[in-house]
Amino acid sequence: MSETEVNGATARVRIWDLPTRLFHWTLVPLLGFAWWTAEERMLDWHRLAGYSIFALLLFRLIWGMAGSSTARFVHFVGGPVTLARYVRGHMFNRSAAPAPGHNPVGGWSVLAMIALLATQVGLGFFSVDIDGLESGPFAYLVDFDTGRAAAEWHGFIFNLILALTALHVMAILFYLLHRRDNLVGPMISGSRRWTGEQPALRFASNRIALAIFLLVAGGTWLLIAQFGRA
Repeated sequence: MSETEVNGATARVRIWDLPTRLFHWTLVPLLGFAWWTAEERMLDWHRLAGYSIFALLLFRLIWGMAGSSTARFVHFVGGPVTLARYVRGHMFNRSAAPAPGHNPVGGWSVLAMIALLATQVGLGFFSVDIDGLESGPFAYLVDFDTGRAAAEWHGFIFNLILALTALHVMAILFYLLHRRDNLVGPMISGSRRWTGEQPALRFASNRIALAIFLLVAGGTWLLIAQFGRA
C-alpha cells in the first residue's frame, strides 16, 4: 500500500475511499448535464438529472455518518474556533502539514455545497414553468404562484452554486500554487505522499457503500413513482 522513500520518512498514504471519489466525480458532470438540459428545454432529462443528484446527496449524507474516516462529517467539520485557528495558523503557512482529508475551510465548503444542492433539488421538485405546462414532480401539491416562486429561487440558487464552485476552483489553485499541495490528484487516485507520522484512518467497505447507494436510489425511484407527477 505504501510507497516509501529511501529515508523512510515519506510514504504514499491512502486518504480517500472509492465511494467518496465516485460521488465527487459523478456530481460534476451531472451538474453540467442538469444545466445543459435546462437551457435546451429538455425537461424530461433535466428532471432525471435532478433525481440523480437527489439520490447522490442522500447517499453522501448517509456516507458522511457511516463511511470512512475522511468521508465523515465529524472528521472535517469543526466549530468557529477550529476554523479561525486553521485560517490564522495553517492556511497561509507553506510549511504547515496538510490535512488528512478536508481541512476545516474545505469542510465547511462541503457542507455549504450540499446545503445549496439540496435546496436546489428541493425547489425543483415544486417548480412550475411560466406557461404551467412543465413542472416538478410535486408541483401539484402547491398553487401556481408558489410553484413559480420555487422556479425563480431554483434559478437563483443555481447561480450561488456556480459562485461556490468558482471559489472551490480558486481554493484548489491557491493550494497548488501557494502551498504546493495538489488536492485534485488524491481525489482521483485516493492516495497522496505523506511525510512523518501517518494519519490513523479507517476505511469502510465498498460493499456497504454500494448497498447504501442502491437503497437510496431505489427509495428515490419509489418516491417519484408513487407520489410524484411529471
